[in-house]
Amino acid sequence: MVSSNSLFDSSLLGPTSHSSVPANHTMRSLELTDYRKGYIECLANLTVVGEVSEQMFAESFEDMQRAGCYFIVVIEDLEVAKIVATATLVVEQKFIRNCGRVGHIEDVVVAKGQQGKRFGFTLIKQLQELAAVTGCYKSILDCSLDNVPFYEKCGLENKGIQMAAYAPGAAHKL
Repeated sequence: MVSSNSLFDSSLLGPTSHSSVPANHTMRSLELTDYRKGYIECLANLTVVGEVSEQMFAESFEDMQRAGCYFIVVIEDLEVAKIVATATLVVEQKFIRNCGRVGHIEDVVVAKGQQGKRFGFTLIKQLQELAAVTGCYKSILDCSLDNVPFYEKCGLENKGIQMAAYAPGAAHKL
C-alpha cells in the first residue's frame, strides 16, 4: 500500500533492494521528505535542475503519485540521512505488442564521493526488476556514448540512436 509520503509501494522492490546495498544504507521508493534529505542536490550531479522549491517538489511528487506510472528509487545513507543515489522508471502504456508496456529508465545518478559502491549497477538492476513486476516487455534508456560501457555491464544492449527536439525556451537551457 502506498502511503501519502511514498511515491509507490516499496513492497514492489525485489530481492536486489535487500541484498545489494551496504548495511548503513537503504534502497526504497522516493518519499516526500526526501527533498530535505538532498534529493535535488543528488540530481544536480547529473544535470541542471534549476531552482526547485519544496512546494514545487511536493506538487510534482503528488502529480507523479497520482499518475501511478513513476517509480523513483533512492538509496539513502542512513548515518547522515542523505540521498546518495537515485534512478527513475517511467512505465509507458502502448497499443503495440498487445497493449504492452515499456519501461523508460531515466535520471540515473550517484552523488559525488559515492561512486565505486555499485549503487548505479544496483539501481539499474532494481529498475529492471520493477519493469518486470509492472508488466513491461522491455526497458530502454538514453545515455551518452561515454556511458555505454557502464550500461552494457548492466546487461543492456546498444539498440540505436537517440534523437531530440527541444521546445523553444525549454528548461534544458538553464
